[in-house]
Amino acid sequence: MTARRRPSALLALAAAAVAFAAADTYVVVLALPDMMATHQIPVTELQRAAPIISGFLLGYVAMLPLIGRLADLRGRLPVLILCLGIFAVGSFMTAFSGDFGSMVAGRFVQGVGGGGLVPATLALVADLYPPSRRAVPLGVVSAVQEVGSVLGPLFGAVVLALWFWQAIFLINVVVAVTLLALLKLAETRVLTRRDPGFDAPSRGFWRVDWLGLAALGLAGASYVLLVLRPSSVQRDLFWGQLFIPYAGDSSWTTPLGLTVVGALIALLLRCWFARRPLVDVQAWVGALRQADVVGALLLATVLGGIVLAFATAEPAVQLFAPQGHWYLLGAGVALVALAVHLRRSQRPLVDPRSLRERPAWGALVVSFLVGAALIAALVDIPIFARTTRYPESQLMAALVLVRFLAALPLGAWLGGVATRRFGAAWVAATGLVASACGFALMARWDDSTLTGIAAPTAALVLAGLGFGLALAPVTASLLAHTPADTHGVSAALAVVARMVGMLVGLSALTAIGLHRFHLAVEAGRSAAEAALVQEQTVFTGAAVCCVAAAVTALLVLRDRQRA
Repeated sequence: MTARRRPSALLALAAAAVAFAAADTYVVVLALPDMMATHQIPVTELQRAAPIISGFLLGYVAMLPLIGRLADLRGRLPVLILCLGIFAVGSFMTAFSGDFGSMVAGRFVQGVGGGGLVPATLALVADLYPPSRRAVPLGVVSAVQEVGSVLGPLFGAVVLALWFWQAIFLINVVVAVTLLALLKLAETRVLTRRDPGFDAPSRGFWRVDWLGLAALGLAGASYVLLVLRPSSVQRDLFWGQLFIPYAGDSSWTTPLGLTVVGALIALLLRCWFARRPLVDVQAWVGALRQADVVGALLLATVLGGIVLAFATAEPAVQLFAPQGHWYLLGAGVALVALAVHLRRSQRPLVDPRSLRERPAWGALVVSFLVGAALIAALVDIPIFARTTRYPESQLMAALVLVRFLAALPLGAWLGGVATRRFGAAWVAATGLVASACGFALMARWDDSTLTGIAAPTAALVLAGLGFGLALAPVTASLLAHTPADTHGVSAALAVVARMVGMLVGLSALTAIGLHRFHLAVEAGRSAAEAALVQEQTVFTGAAVCCVAAAVTALLVLRDRQRA
């Protein structure tokens, strides 16, 4: 187990990684037109670029349970370090994508790495802190995740103002590698013993597999030249031969392409047979065999169908994508197959018995409802600002949300402190009722509200504090009522529940709001007035979701015995 000495160092690094990965979820919002132009996709055909966003979400959500299970089997820190490496590789692939398909693949890999950081970090908190002190750090991790998701577009705006869109992902590589190195250094200094199941030989931070690193560097450098194809190199009589295919016209049959393939094969062999490889492939393959890959694939199919049904839709005109019925049908079939598999498997991905306690499965229901309400704040508050006060400034509209975000971490700390005294159910319910009141106030906003300070600030701070209060006790309740050796996959399911709630909530609330918009237009109101009605309807719906979550929390999170 991990040492209890200086757990804040590991928590700070892990939380920073979670925040940065969450920011990348939305960082392409502003960069999307430039990314489309790179691959000759007109801005008028925005639907063709949807895989850039849905590919990331698919990797983020669908692979979470498997990575959470690996964190239980292999250890929290090894999974954190591996996920940072995967995130860096995905960012590199996106920055140097030779075609649209490789760009989508890079975004998918980014999603796998970024999403895997969350359950491993939450499970690490459970290892580092006893249950009586766990709520505050859990709230901090949840809060920085939400803050990062909104700061992503601001980060993208700054980078695009100074450089090209590829710089966003190159910065990702640098930051991910830096955090990876710091986590590895913290591991050697803070841990007295390895995490359960992690039996790789202990070694110092600087004892690196230089041969494996050289093979990785050769593959990366050759791939960059293969994609960029600098004209000065191509015109050279000697070096230009590196770009001439041996057969056909594929770039992969050129000397450079074959070098990339050969270096990757050499890296794989090195990682498989070396005594101390760069990545212990044999150990990870062994962990995958224990992790119920069949169950993971079935659950990924279920989640993938839900993500594709809602994330590829146009919220302004439809509840889910035109082919969403087929996605949901496939998800339903996979869900039935998963239920049968979990009953028959001796070592299932998710043991239903680990979630049999009411607060455990209840926390997942509350997380879903919280996600459905939270997305209204993250998306519709800036939209309201653009509609009324700042029609010409995306930046100023996004800054309106800062008051909400600033209250979230404070609420998370207060929620952690209060949970120790009053219990998870009452603290979560109180926070969600506060958020409902905040949204109720927002539902009364008009086109002049944001010109003032007191009224919008009160609503935003109340909603932010409420969500902060609720995040920590819900996660703490889940981890307190599940076995320690399933904390990774349990935390992953909580994140999945919230993300699915966000997707469903965004589509459902937007569809209801759009219906009210059309009714207002038919009643003779102007487009601006109808847009105001639409946003007020969304805020009202978010308040209803908060009330439903509060009632659910009171009913399912109460545990007199443990309180």
